[in-house]
Amino acid sequence: MKKTGFLLTSFAALLTAASASAQDIPVKIGVLTDLSGVYADASGPGSVFAAELAVEDFTRQSPGLNVEVISADHQNKGDVASSIARRWLDDDVNAIVDIAASSTAFAVHELLRDSNALALFSSAASSGLTGEDCSPHSVHWTYDTWMLAHGTGRAVLEAGGDSWFFIAPDYTFGHTLVEQTSAVVQENGGEVLGSVSHPFPGQDFSSFILQAQASGAKVIGLANSGQDMINAVRQAREFGVTQGGQSIAAIMLNIHDVHSLGLEASQGLLFASVFDWNLNEGTREWSARFEEKMGTKPSMMQAGVYSAVLHYLKSVEATGTTDADTVVTNMKDTPTDDPLFGKGRIRADGRKIHDAYLFKVKEPSASEGPWDYFEVVSTIPADLAFRPIEDGGCPLAQ
Repeated sequence: MKKTGFLLTSFAALLTAASASAQDIPVKIGVLTDLSGVYADASGPGSVFAAELAVEDFTRQSPGLNVEVISADHQNKGDVASSIARRWLDDDVNAIVDIAASSTAFAVHELLRDSNALALFSSAASSGLTGEDCSPHSVHWTYDTWMLAHGTGRAVLEAGGDSWFFIAPDYTFGHTLVEQTSAVVQENGGEVLGSVSHPFPGQDFSSFILQAQASGAKVIGLANSGQDMINAVRQAREFGVTQGGQSIAAIMLNIHDVHSLGLEASQGLLFASVFDWNLNEGTREWSARFEEKMGTKPSMMQAGVYSAVLHYLKSVEATGTTDADTVVTNMKDTPTDDPLFGKGRIRADGRKIHDAYLFKVKEPSASEGPWDYFEVVSTIPADLAFRPIEDGGCPLAQ
C-alpha cells in the first residue's frame, strides 16, 4: 500500500508539473500587416489590437500562459514580408497572423512551409493558399476569393447583370478574383467582355474606367479592395458610369470602404462577407470593445485575427507546446467556436469553414445610426460558402 501511495503521489506530481510547464510556455505571436498603406483601415493597427484582445480574453481564463504580441508593417511588398518573417523566426516567433495582401501572404506561406511556426491568414484572400500550393503550416481563416466570387458574382447575375468588364490590381489577388468571378459568370449563362489590370496601389483609374464604359458591359466588376476600390468607385461615379446604365459590383467590400464612400454612393451594392459587427449580440459586444479603442467598427479581417489567435492559443494550451505540427493538428481536430463566427472547423487543406452572408448596403434612410450600413440578404451555409475540398487540389486533402 505504501508503495502504491508513493506511485500515486508521484504520478499526481508529474501531472501538476506538466500542467505548470504547459502554462509557463512562452508564446510569441507576430502580426504582419499593412500599417500604412491601402489596407491599413481594414487590417493594420486594428488587426494588432484584435490579436491583443484575443490574448487578453484567453489569458483571463488561463492566466499562466505567457503570450507576447509584436507587429510590423510589410508595406504590401513580398520581399519586405519575407525579411521580417525570417527575422521573427530567428527570434522564436511561433505564429504569424493577418498578413494583408496575397503577394505578401504567399511569400510568408512558402517561408513557413518547412519552419516550426504557423501562418494564420486573415486578410489575404487568394484561395490558392489552400489549393495546389497548400502548406501544412498555414491556416486560411476568414474569407477567400472563391467565396467572394461565388457569393457576389452569383447575386449580381441573378439581379440581371449578365455581362461584365473587370478592373483589377495587377497581382495575385486581382488575377485570381477575376478568374474565379469570370467562371461563375460564364457557368451561369453570362459573358465577360473584357478586363484590365491596374498598378498596385493605384491612384488614377480614369483610363481603366473609360475602357469599361466602352465595353458596353452591364456590370463593371471591381476586383480590387481598400483605397484602390474606393478611388475607383469615386472616379467611376464622376464619369457618370451609373447614369449611363452600367452598374458597379464591388466584389470585395469592407465596412470601412462604405464609411469612406458614404451610404449615398454605396447604397444598393450587393457583396459577400463573413462578418458584420451588427450580426448578433456576441458580435455587437466585441465590436463595442474594439470601437472604444480604435474609434471604428471592425472589419471581417480584424475579426478574423481575433478568432484565429484565440483558437491557436486554445491548441497551445491543450497540447502543452508551440511545436507547429502538433499545434496545427490539434487546431484541425478541434471544432472552432467563438462569439464572432460561431461554430466552425478547419479542413485538412487549412481552409477554416464557417457561414458566409450576402449583404446589401442600406439606403441612407434605412440606416439607424453610425456604422449601421448592411442588411443580411441571405445566409450561405458553411459547407457551401467555400470551395469544395476536392476541387482545390491540395495534397494534404488526399
